[in-house]
Amino acid sequence: MSNAHHTLATPVPTADLPVVRKIGPADLKYALTRGAADFWAMPTHIVFLGLIYPVIGLVLARLVFGYDVLPLLFPLAAGFALVGPFAALGLYELSRRREAGLDTGWKRAFDVFRSPSFGAIAAVGALLLVLFFIWIGVADAIYVATFGYASAASMPDFLDQVLNTPEGMRLILVGNAVGFLFAVLALMISAVSFPLLLDRPVGPIVAILASVRVVLANPLTMALWGVIVAGLLLIGSVPLFLGLAVIVPVLGHATWHLYRRAVEPAA
Repeated sequence: MSNAHHTLATPVPTADLPVVRKIGPADLKYALTRGAADFWAMPTHIVFLGLIYPVIGLVLARLVFGYDVLPLLFPLAAGFALVGPFAALGLYELSRRREAGLDTGWKRAFDVFRSPSFGAIAAVGALLLVLFFIWIGVADAIYVATFGYASAASMPDFLDQVLNTPEGMRLILVGNAVGFLFAVLALMISAVSFPLLLDRPVGPIVAILASVRVVLANPLTMALWGVIVAGLLLIGSVPLFLGLAVIVPVLGHATWHLYRRAVEPAA
């Protein structure tokens, strides 16, 4: 039996389930501050890693090149909130190593591939990727149901169509309502699941349940965290996704520190 299969299939005793804590806005501030500190402490490594994410954004845009790209630009930008936790795996690892006083050379970011829980990490990551592509498909369907298959001639035409017509207002309301549901589901799945999997050899179900329990124990605080993440990712996505080279590393490091605040250390 492979290590990955063993990690995925082996049940974890109830006594080994993570204990979650109550957290507040002060903990979010702490996590963001520590995330920024990690970013500045490892700038060479973070620039190397951060440049990956604008490329991912442009590749995702190319996936819809055969269609009218304009209607999907906002869903693509918003979709980073869904896959961002998986994309930031290397950043969690660097923060973990810095916290432990270990080597934080950029090659160490790829130690995640040697993690005992890598099979579980891949499983949760695949779940988020499926969720992302379902979101893009649903967003496209909402647009087509609202405006049909006619494409906008230019960005000004598209913005005028969305912002100055009853159909556009309906698209904004429905699209944001559905997007909110996807965002909540992604947050429930991934709030602390990936840092937990890097920190302890647990399975994907345990990691996801821990994330769900953190969100349920701290609904208002985690809702605020979701708003912060989505807002920063949207800002970073506007200039051709280039801002993500800074936003994603800071949020990635901050997520590790948020995990430390939200989950009791292992005994």
